[in-house]
Amino acid sequence: MSEERVVFAYLDEPPFCWPAAGGAAQGCDVELVTAALHALGITRFEQRLTTFAELLPGLASGRWTLTTPLFVTSERQQLVDFSRPVWALSDGLLVRTRDRVRLTGYRAVAAAAARLAVVAAQVQEQAGLAAGIAPERMIRVATQEEAVNAIRTGRADAYASVAMAHRGYLAREPDAELAIVNVSASESVPAAGAFAFGKQNAALRQRFDAALEGLVGSDWHRAMMGRHGFPGGEY
Repeated sequence: MSEERVVFAYLDEPPFCWPAAGGAAQGCDVELVTAALHALGITRFEQRLTTFAELLPGLASGRWTLTTPLFVTSERQQLVDFSRPVWALSDGLLVRTRDRVRLTGYRAVAAAAARLAVVAAQVQEQAGLAAGIAPERMIRVATQEEAVNAIRTGRADAYASVAMAHRGYLAREPDAELAIVNVSASESVPAAGAFAFGKQNAALRQRFDAALEGLVGSDWHRAMMGRHGFPGGEY
């Protein structure tokens, strides 16, 4: 059994990961990282709940070893290393139910001069700006919960994230006043996400990748992702 110390940083963002009542993390990303580490003989690892803004700085400073998967971008690759991709997801908007016909995507939000909530530094912020949403109409927050509250209180008109995150949130917190709009492929091509590692942990990342090769796409993996609500083709 390995005594290697591994710290996994995660977010409160179902169905990917969230803290259970007893404090331990759960979700599809947690189940996958657990299986991969177990395949390496690492049967115990630390879990740290954090915010999106702290994920990559925490890797760079050595506070944790790897993070929950996030979109792979060239800018992020300058700071950290990524595992092989583990899912590919499209964007969605969370809106008030009465607005789902009007706010059908990023361009519709821009045309309506509506306000878009984003978790700061997530890729959806750049997607909104590229679609013509004025910077002053972007409501930047730190967490998913803050973004949803911005919609509920009228501070924002739409919240952009991956559609799967919206589904996970409403599965946990049902609300008939909120609806999900799937952003069309013309505005949001499915993008790959992967576990992020500090560059000082290259050897572990390589071993971890080898473990993922035997897990991602397996019968166990397909059943696990389906249990968390993922349709086929998104992993």
